[in-house]
Amino acid sequence: MHPLRSHSERIRFPLWLKWLLVCLLVLGVVFRFVNLNHKVYWHDETYTSLRAAGYTRDEIDKELFQNRVIAASELQKFQRIKPGSTSLDTLRSLAVEDPQHPPLYFLMTRLWMQILGTPLEWMFHSPLTVTRSLPALISLLTLPAMYALAWQLFGLHDLALLAATLMALSPFDVLFAQTARQYSLLTLMVVVSSYLFLRALHLTNAPPANRSHHYRKPPPLWHCWALYGFSVTIGLYTHPFFALTLAGHAAYVGLDSWLTQGTAPLKNTLIGFVSAIAGAIILYFPWLVVMISNAQRAFATTDWTQFSPGIDYLLKLWTLSFTALFFDLDFGFNNPWTYLARVPILILIFASLYSLCRRTRSTTWLFVLTSILVPFLLLAIPDVVLGNKRSAVSRYLISCFPGVQLAVAYFLATKLSMTTLYSGRSSKQIAPSTAYTLRPKLYTPLIPFLWRGTLAGLLAGCLISLTVSALSDSWWNKDLSYANDKTADLINQTPAPLIISDIGDDFTNTGDLISLSYRLNKPVSLLLVNDPKIVDTPEFQTSLQGNTAIAFRPSRKLQVQLEQTYGKLSQAIAVEKLWKIPSTKSISEKKAGKIKRNVK
Repeated sequence: MHPLRSHSERIRFPLWLKWLLVCLLVLGVVFRFVNLNHKVYWHDETYTSLRAAGYTRDEIDKELFQNRVIAASELQKFQRIKPGSTSLDTLRSLAVEDPQHPPLYFLMTRLWMQILGTPLEWMFHSPLTVTRSLPALISLLTLPAMYALAWQLFGLHDLALLAATLMALSPFDVLFAQTARQYSLLTLMVVVSSYLFLRALHLTNAPPANRSHHYRKPPPLWHCWALYGFSVTIGLYTHPFFALTLAGHAAYVGLDSWLTQGTAPLKNTLIGFVSAIAGAIILYFPWLVVMISNAQRAFATTDWTQFSPGIDYLLKLWTLSFTALFFDLDFGFNNPWTYLARVPILILIFASLYSLCRRTRSTTWLFVLTSILVPFLLLAIPDVVLGNKRSAVSRYLISCFPGVQLAVAYFLATKLSMTTLYSGRSSKQIAPSTAYTLRPKLYTPLIPFLWRGTLAGLLAGCLISLTVSALSDSWWNKDLSYANDKTADLINQTPAPLIISDIGDDFTNTGDLISLSYRLNKPVSLLLVNDPKIVDTPEFQTSLQGNTAIAFRPSRKLQVQLEQTYGKLSQAIAVEKLWKIPSTKSISEKKAGKIKRNVK
């Protein structure tokens, strides 16, 4: 008997429900490719492209910010493979400027751009399709992996189908499947490593007779743990926060051995688990050296997480993050309806976890709880104690999310099944006929409709969220580039626009200017300066002649210099720090007025 599965549960869906779930799963696949190039190509995505292309931000800044007027489209050349570069240039770019990002996904993106970049751009007339199609395809692999994980945990095919469908329709998963970053690969490795972890535990703990019962030819134990170790290596080379998943697995091994009071062959489990992790760390060691040797740069790049937002802010973001798995409509961050609309989702999540703990073996519910709580608490506790905000970043909580989806899938599956047999911790099976005689008032024809309505409401929330998101130009995950679509629209509507900018106070302007360039019309030009004093020169004033000058996120020094020279700037978009500069005509009129007054 499987040591993890709840053997007293038998779940069987009606045939129509199975076909409905299959159709919805296919629809979730389609949503991953709808309007793939429509949303803002945000700051971090531009860095994916420039790292994969072999550029460093330093060399881009030195070429761009030279006090000269350039076309907006010229910025996009840094998003294509650098002539004469190799994969070593991608590695060097990351090691020098972004050591906290392991290289695997960026090397995959580079290879993808080299092989399919030109044909995909020609077919879809957009370079964004090239880089975003890779994570979308990777996310498809997560669906069979989720099915396998749910089956390994519960041993129920219908439940596994529901879990895969919930992941396919998850607004959060679809959103990051369309984002040119490593998060779809991270999700895949969290699910795959968890499946291989449970499989290795199963074969380690099961008696030899049971192994042959589940497998025609049981694989050797070292083979199972080696596969798990390999998946851990890939996960670590994908994102450092994959270590949160490892912490959950380690906590599960320790707590399970304590709860079962040593009944399982703990020695073999520990040897296999420790050996797999040790092997993965050895393989990851080269990049670990890079991170440690350039730790100062890594801390400087991620210092934005040191901001202390307050517990109320954290609670809001935790609510938004976990409910975005099933519902993701934003009515405004401070609008109460944003949170009230998600209360049913929160109730469903907590009810699912409660039901899971009540009705399954400890080995089953413990895995789900450790996979959710351990990664979350490792981020949340330091945030609460030290005043950081890492746990408020939804993408950093990816290790927690598959566990939530598994719990909800289990809860709904037990309610929707035609032959649901509940059991308590005693694992005593209850016959279907007995179940109806125990609580005759509860088992009425309305109950099945209630749970079908719950599933319908949940799936409707997913589909509505996906539809609204697919038709939107921007979404909450675009972060500091969130308003770039509105910024570009305003600039495009301006006659003869000239964007003036510098590297900025927070050094994010390079990425956001590239992001903006994808949405600007061809006539739009940029004047990128490296010294605020250039504003006073005749060359600068000549460049402004006949143009509508707009300052995009100027540094404090540049803004002061512009106001000293041209007068007070008028704010066009507050969020984007977009400022309109008074026309040169009005400036010359003011100067002429001063001269006349001096003559009098």
